[in-house]
Amino acid sequence: MAAALLAFAGHAAAQAVFRFTAIPDESPTELARKAGPLVKYLENRLGMRVEFTPVTDYAASVEALANKQVDMAWFGGFTFVQANVRSGGKAVPLVQRAEDETFKSVFITTDPTIKTLADLKGKNVSFGSQSSTSGHLMPRSFLLEAKVDPDKDFKRVAYSGAHDATIAAVAAGKVDAGALNISVWDKFVADKKVDTTRVRVFYTTPSYYDYNWTVHADMPAATKDKLAKAFLDLSPATPEGKAILDLQRATRFVPTKVDNYKGIEAAARSAGLLK
Repeated sequence: MAAALLAFAGHAAAQAVFRFTAIPDESPTELARKAGPLVKYLENRLGMRVEFTPVTDYAASVEALANKQVDMAWFGGFTFVQANVRSGGKAVPLVQRAEDETFKSVFITTDPTIKTLADLKGKNVSFGSQSSTSGHLMPRSFLLEAKVDPDKDFKRVAYSGAHDATIAAVAAGKVDAGALNISVWDKFVADKKVDTTRVRVFYTTPSYYDYNWTVHADMPAATKDKLAKAFLDLSPATPEGKAILDLQRATRFVPTKVDNYKGIEAAARSAGLLK
């Protein structure tokens, strides 16, 4: 009997895995590259096995957290709002990058005649994923503010699925312009992955709150606290901290709260993207 109990306890311990996912706003290889060092770091800080679980689309990341198939998810502001609605208010935004307090989107083009948002009328324009905050919702919101209705004024609305795919579509001339998050754009420019003599930014949006790491409200408080501290302790002063922060395109992580995303929720409802 004792042996059986020990075997069961060993099995239960083996099942103690902390799983996290992320919205697929970049290529699968890039997401896996970003997750690798974070997995090792969290294993040390949480004292348990950690696994990165990729998902096929934004909606799947929302469902995974709402149904507790994962313990934590990297959401954009809009996917957080969707997850909070889907889970009946059970999504808890834990931390965000300092950069996410004043996040922005950019509109890019290769067309020299496009200089303002109004110039997009009659053009083929690409967003990222339909559920993307910085690649669709907020760009659409600022377009509507500028009296440009994508569904009525654009020749064609395309959805590339990811920010890097939007850059590729604009660079290849598949669309006249595209909207994406400023962080991915800056990374492509820094890495010389885009020809800035051809592809240029013609409009940068005002700032808004964006990405965060979200957990389910049912997570034990001790785990939640340990997890938050792990992120808040990341420092560019240590080799491990610098490697993780650089991959996350962050200077540091800061606490966040549900109220920070009220503006995103209002924009989503106003644009008819959240029922």
